[in-house]
Amino acid sequence: MFDFKTDRKIIHVDMDAFYASVEQLDNPYLKGKPVAVGGNEIRGVVSAASYEARKFGVRSAISGVLAKKRCPELIFVPPRFDRYKEISTKIHKIFNDYTDLVEPLSLDEAYLDVTHNKKGNPSATLVAQEIRKRIFHEVGLTASAGISVNKFVAKIASDFNKPNGQKTVTPNEVLPFLEELPIRKFYGVGKVTTEKMYQIGIFSGLDLKSKSLEFLEKHFGKSGTFYYNVVRGIHDSEVKSNRITKSVAAEHTFDENLTSEIFMLERLEQIATVLEKRLKKHAIAGKTVTLKIKYSDFTQQTRSKTLPYFISDKALLLETAKELLYQERMKDSVRLLGISLNNLNTEIKKTVVVQLKFDF
Repeated sequence: MFDFKTDRKIIHVDMDAFYASVEQLDNPYLKGKPVAVGGNEIRGVVSAASYEARKFGVRSAISGVLAKKRCPELIFVPPRFDRYKEISTKIHKIFNDYTDLVEPLSLDEAYLDVTHNKKGNPSATLVAQEIRKRIFHEVGLTASAGISVNKFVAKIASDFNKPNGQKTVTPNEVLPFLEELPIRKFYGVGKVTTEKMYQIGIFSGLDLKSKSLEFLEKHFGKSGTFYYNVVRGIHDSEVKSNRITKSVAAEHTFDENLTSEIFMLERLEQIATVLEKRLKKHAIAGKTVTLKIKYSDFTQQTRSKTLPYFISDKALLLETAKELLYQERMKDSVRLLGISLNNLNTEIKKTVVVQLKFDF
């Protein structure tokens, strides 16, 4: 007898090294070579890395300097987000041929509820195979997929046979799958939490399952309830086809650290211009402006102000950002500035999900 829902078919599709793969698709010279999107050998941070680069330990979020040390032959290319979005739109059109219940997590991954799909195919495994095949033939890129009864397990499963593979975890396999899983592979358990779990004797899903709810809440607060449930296959979050945008941001890492507020104001004006464009494109406005400052020692600071009215205009964004900049003195030279807008005017939309029982 299951304590978790077994009548849902959820697919998590994750594009393989998406940004880097797009660059290799568009530039044949880059095929088969180690590629890093973003950053450079002098400064900046890697946004994405090709599988050829990952073999050398190049990963997203590491500095370009470190990436070059690990892989001397690494080729840096600037990101082209308009192109990534263009291809992402094509991929999502394929998703929508199978279900309207598509929840994008980013440009390169999404959840699909195919319990009641447009093709009338009772097998989520076959639906995932067909979707991946179409992405390859129509877009030219490979994707991996995880298939299971909920979003949590599907997300973990999609990483198992990367790149260009998929894994199905049927209802009968969910509990054994989670029990054998190393705790570091649990979605939502980061490096800090992993180390904390190691210290209290939790190394696998089975170890986690052996702990009481009271024990987990004592050590992890509200997250303890989440861990207690998911290791038992309980994760009832629905696939939401209309995810609510909670914040819109724009930021820039500078080639040289800035020490003068005059230069910072010039950069903030450029950032505000980009942010305004994004807001106007999606008809979004917000009340809370946040200024993000990253110093040369990589420490980060945020300063926020909430206005009594919605804004999206560059002039008001810049005016508020300037006020936040002068709010207190800088503690060091600045390597990155960003402006984000929160407390948006986006509306909450609820989706009614029809659930039917099919075989995997």
